[in-house]
Amino acid sequence: MSKYTVVILTFNEEANIENCLNSIAQLQAPVFVVDSYSTDRTLDILEQRGINYVQHPFSNYSAQRNWAQANIPSPTEWVLHLDAGETATPAMVNWINNSFAPESSDVDGYMFARRAIFLGRWIKYGGYHPIYHLRLYRRSLGHCEAKVYDQHFVVDGVKKIAAKGADMEDGVMSSLRDFTVAHARWAVFEAVELILSEEDSGEVEARFMGTPIERTRWLKNNVFQKVPLFVRSFLYLFYRYFIKLGFLDGTEGLIFHFLQGFWFRFLVDSTIYEIKLETRTKPLAEVVMDKYGLDVNVFLNHAGPDDGE
Repeated sequence: MSKYTVVILTFNEEANIENCLNSIAQLQAPVFVVDSYSTDRTLDILEQRGINYVQHPFSNYSAQRNWAQANIPSPTEWVLHLDAGETATPAMVNWINNSFAPESSDVDGYMFARRAIFLGRWIKYGGYHPIYHLRLYRRSLGHCEAKVYDQHFVVDGVKKIAAKGADMEDGVMSSLRDFTVAHARWAVFEAVELILSEEDSGEVEARFMGTPIERTRWLKNNVFQKVPLFVRSFLYLFYRYFIKLGFLDGTEGLIFHFLQGFWFRFLVDSTIYEIKLETRTKPLAEVVMDKYGLDVNVFLNHAGPDDGE
């Protein structure tokens, strides 16, 4: 019996899912897909490849990831979460197949670096690699934290970084249009979540001396978020592009670091400013629904790790 199950979420992923599945074809594990009622060829591709899938309504990524984990049909002890737009590098596949030995280790979860591939270029600088993500862990000890945006998996146990080079790859977006449209949507999620939970940093423990994921959360909560609105976007771009050598990523890096490191963060701050202006005369829930078509309860009532229904 396999040690783990690979879990993938999909919604209209016909452009990405085959690359994802091809990259993990050599993994010795079953694949379980939870689809949010795709209307493109995603399901046809899954059926052609004999991939086990179910459909489940989508409310947010945290809830969907936890539902998928709770409903895995295979009784495996471990789970490996991948996004449909991600691929496993050959080194990652090789490490899992040949070095992952949970029966002889006290480790409960493994972190992998993720490579951002933007306009065909691997973004190596600007503090963007390595950025670690906890993706392989014991099902009974881990879940996705209850955040609508920038959520991470958390494990109540020993965590370790997988071998150097055993990375995932993320194509980021297939076009600049997709990139900006998606980030404009995520900016609203981030802004609303920050307004609602300024004192709540999520379930990932914010520790400067902790894991790379915990250190990143600490820096975001205790440094970036303490800087005034708008000012922090300029400082963050300067830090990424000059201090962390983002300019070495070439033209693609210039576009990426400006859009993701400045434009997106500036848009988040602008959305926070807009919402706070509107809430001087209207309740927050009304503003969020009228301006963005979002139910504020989605941000307040996250599905927890045991929500399997």
